[in-house]
Amino acid sequence: MEDKNIKINLFIKQLNQSNALGYNPAYIASTADYNFAILDRAYENTGKVYAELKTALNNNQCIEPGCKYETDRLKFLMEAPNKSLEFLTNIGSQLIVTNDMYYDVNQNYAYAVANAILTGKPTFAKSDGYNVSLQLLENGSQRMIFEGPMLDMPFVINSDALDALMESGTDIVATTPDINKDMLRLLGEVGVMAGGSSNPETGELMPGAKIADEFVLKNSDGSYDYEIIDIGMGKGRNLLKFDLDKIERKVTPFINAEVAGMLSSEQSVVAAWNVFIGAGTSVSEDDQMAQNANAGFVAWSYEEDLPLMQDKKELFMVKYKEYFMNNYLKQFTTNQIPTVQADAAVFDLEEGKKKQAEAFLQRNPRK
Repeated sequence: MEDKNIKINLFIKQLNQSNALGYNPAYIASTADYNFAILDRAYENTGKVYAELKTALNNNQCIEPGCKYETDRLKFLMEAPNKSLEFLTNIGSQLIVTNDMYYDVNQNYAYAVANAILTGKPTFAKSDGYNVSLQLLENGSQRMIFEGPMLDMPFVINSDALDALMESGTDIVATTPDINKDMLRLLGEVGVMAGGSSNPETGELMPGAKIADEFVLKNSDGSYDYEIIDIGMGKGRNLLKFDLDKIERKVTPFINAEVAGMLSSEQSVVAAWNVFIGAGTSVSEDDQMAQNANAGFVAWSYEEDLPLMQDKKELFMVKYKEYFMNNYLKQFTTNQIPTVQADAAVFDLEEGKKKQAEAFLQRNPRK
């Protein structure tokens, strides 16, 4: 089922993003019927029912003394139109998540199909074999039924069930957090960047942002402990070295707090794992793909893995920190040129290594 979800979700996503149908003469010439008449069909016979109930009440011909059934049914019919409009709005607000850039394609493909039907996407018309209907139920609730060639069975959403879920803070379609945006924000909050690295108004990193000097490795005499690299042609240059353990110790409490906040919505954590964290790909690798790498066989299931067990929460925390360190912080600790202008110049490689060794011996004389 997981593979089917991925395949159909990706197909719908790519279909919606493609302009191909605009160049398809057969589609352009076709007659598409998107008039599902959802509300018209749902309330088709309610006028007659309302009149019968009113007559029963006025003539005291109720099913039982007190006319409770008739009174309740009339109340339901009077409230139903507003409830239908609210129901349609709520469904739309949930299903539209399937249009998001980072939508997790491991989710039930029926949501994407339902959204395509409801919003009138090309090839999901009534004339293509699709249908959506609204039913008013005896208990006062309502249900929306989606049907069509891509659905193995009718996909049903009940208004009372949806209301209860939304009121408890649960969505039927998981929104994937914008990890890139969150981690860029974190860079300015974790306490390892030098002063002036962030825009005080937006919190975004400024051009020229760098790691604070306290995390740069130094020698016992206070001079910088450089790494000498070979740049070819017998030349070398210095690069700053960083105390990565110290940086990690500083960053960890902030990462833990960030993940703890994310875990208030476990379905979003599953989405973040499936879209960003679980696959272990880099940001640059994802940028080169039409679609972010999928977690594949390590993907978590919404049906089977929620609520998340403690081991998965801990794994997510570990992998989230790794993703942050490797994809966002590493760029500031790799290939960093010395801040001391004299030390930043290119030099003869062998001569530089010799001077470095001599300086080391001076700082650490043999006893």
